[in-house]
Amino acid sequence: MSAQVINGKEIVSDYRAQIKDQVASLQSKGVQPGLAVVIVGDDPASHVYVRNKAKACEEAGMYSEVHKLTESTPEQELIELIEKLNGSDKIHGILVQSPLPKHISEERVVEAIEPSKDVDCFHPVNVGNLMIGKEGPLPCTPAGVIEILKKIGADIAGKHAVVIGRSNIVGKPMAMLLLREHATVTVCHSRTKNMEEITRQADILVAAVGKAKMIKSRHVKPGAIVIDVGINRLEDTGKLAGDVDFDDVLDTASYITPVPGCVGPMTITMLLRNTLEAAERAAGLHVTV
Repeated sequence: MSAQVINGKEIVSDYRAQIKDQVASLQSKGVQPGLAVVIVGDDPASHVYVRNKAKACEEAGMYSEVHKLTESTPEQELIELIEKLNGSDKIHGILVQSPLPKHISEERVVEAIEPSKDVDCFHPVNVGNLMIGKEGPLPCTPAGVIEILKKIGADIAGKHAVVIGRSNIVGKPMAMLLLREHATVTVCHSRTKNMEEITRQADILVAAVGKAKMIKSRHVKPGAIVIDVGINRLEDTGKLAGDVDFDDVLDTASYITPVPGCVGPMTITMLLRNTLEAAERAAGLHVTV
């Protein structure tokens, strides 16, 4: 029996409608959430992401600014722009699009962003808060995965979740958020031995490794929920593909996310949520659930 393909469009559409209502409610109190996106250089994929983020902001009723800087922009000039945005009352969230040119330190740029405006959850203060379970922004892609799991009615507590990949952006924070939901979590990576044996134990398998179609049916326990975070462009066809070989895994999993069209749009949705919550916190109106 084929897996149920998770309808990312429906989940995103429902979630964004809720955000739009919350933005309207906040505006009625005199606060309009604002997001500033900074892009340095001419990476085509980055420009597509930035356009998608600006469009999503507009549709949600948020204020947005896009700052496009040339590839040769000095690091100090970028830092000064961030400091200006830190001081702007109109901006509640600041996002600097990766990758940055080699002469600019990602670490220095991330640390220049005011933690309360760090809607990517990359700042060490917010990463620390995530680690110890304190209130604050959640990393967008892992938070989106948790929302997808909840939307399909997955019971995460007590389940064995395996995350493939240990990046600071997805793998590590994904493991932390699954722990928060009371899953038993294993992280696999390039040095893991007997990976297939480990992944076949997973009730929930999250692939975030950045290698097209690496995960086959032999990696998947029958009936597992498979979440594909990867987005890779195939050299032969130019089409997008995930880290999971979708066609091969379809008859083994119980649920599976398509690529593109699920985790990617959900990531942008969580960015909107973080910006909304940052605006609520700035106005003293955020209610902790």
